[in-house]
Amino acid sequence: MIKVINVISDTNIGGAGKCLLTYVAHADKDNFDISVVLPKNSLLKPHLEELGVKIFEIDAMSDKSLDYKAISQLKQIFKREKPDIVHSHASMSARIAARHTGCKVIYTRHSVFPPSPKISKGIGKKINGVVNNFYADGIIAVAEAAKQNLLDTGVDEKKIEVILNGVEPLNISSDEQKKLSREKFNVNDDEKVIAIVARLNPVKGHEYFLKAAKIVLESGIKAKFIIAGTGDIMGRLKQLSDELGISESVVFAGFVDDVEKLMNICDIQINASYGTEATSLSLLEGMSLGIPAVVSDFGGNPGVITSGENGFIVPQKNAEAIAKAIIELLSSDELMNSLKERSKEIFEEKFKANIMSKNIEAFYAKILG
Repeated sequence: MIKVINVISDTNIGGAGKCLLTYVAHADKDNFDISVVLPKNSLLKPHLEELGVKIFEIDAMSDKSLDYKAISQLKQIFKREKPDIVHSHASMSARIAARHTGCKVIYTRHSVFPPSPKISKGIGKKINGVVNNFYADGIIAVAEAAKQNLLDTGVDEKKIEVILNGVEPLNISSDEQKKLSREKFNVNDDEKVIAIVARLNPVKGHEYFLKAAKIVLESGIKAKFIIAGTGDIMGRLKQLSDELGISESVVFAGFVDDVEKLMNICDIQINASYGTEATSLSLLEGMSLGIPAVVSDFGGNPGVITSGENGFIVPQKNAEAIAKAIIELLSSDELMNSLKERSKEIFEEKFKANIMSKNIEAFYAKILG
């Protein structure tokens, strides 16, 4: 039995937390003893309890990668529990504590963003490489772009394993459920649905989504453009929608607690990120239902979408390219049907939750030799 303690500093449930929950749900409990360390009051706790996982809570590290108070508490847990592996998710404190208690250390790089010159050039890159190489026996990158980020900041390539995220397939809604969902999101019977699911942050590219919407609508296509998510730029985006004269065709859905219902009425999903994106979980969930996507060429998007197979990749910050791809998709039933079928096939081949879990456990075994 291999004993693994996961450590995550998140108090909310973000992408890293969702990936952890998915892994735990599909872990090989016969061969792996999995437990999790959380900061107190983390929203992950009740979900992990439902999965029957042993939980340790500490009064430190809330939403902090490095918290010196957490290091001593984590050391106590590791000395008492004697794990074979400590798997850190955005917690440098856990990596330090694990190294100093003799555990094997793995951490997952869940994000992709342009690295600062302070750690990607000159002496800064060398120092960052030394620190990260010392405090890790193995590193999981959730996309090729995440691996490149690590290499750009001095991390040893031999330590890195690319393991793509996986998700549970979404359930298919009944016709009655779809009708109710269309009514909820104010979608008329003759309208297509194009959605973007992302926090409302400038780097997620909502501005280009809205500008593309105007072009699509001017082409004569009837559609609703749904923005699912919350964030600081809600007011600015609503203002832009008004200025573009498309507010009647745009739905600001806010936080959507049941994304499955939205996805079931979605014809095309958009990801327009240009500042941070690893492997978008919403893209994977959409693929499980056969939803083609139009995505920017940033970060992990090209590792999920292949142009002409399950969607289209377009240049980042380019509303015209997004609109052109949407129009092409909605103008050809043959193309749309082909991409729908291939989307489901690629999901089954690469992005199912159990595939990710098996790959993680194979990496555990590799690190232990």
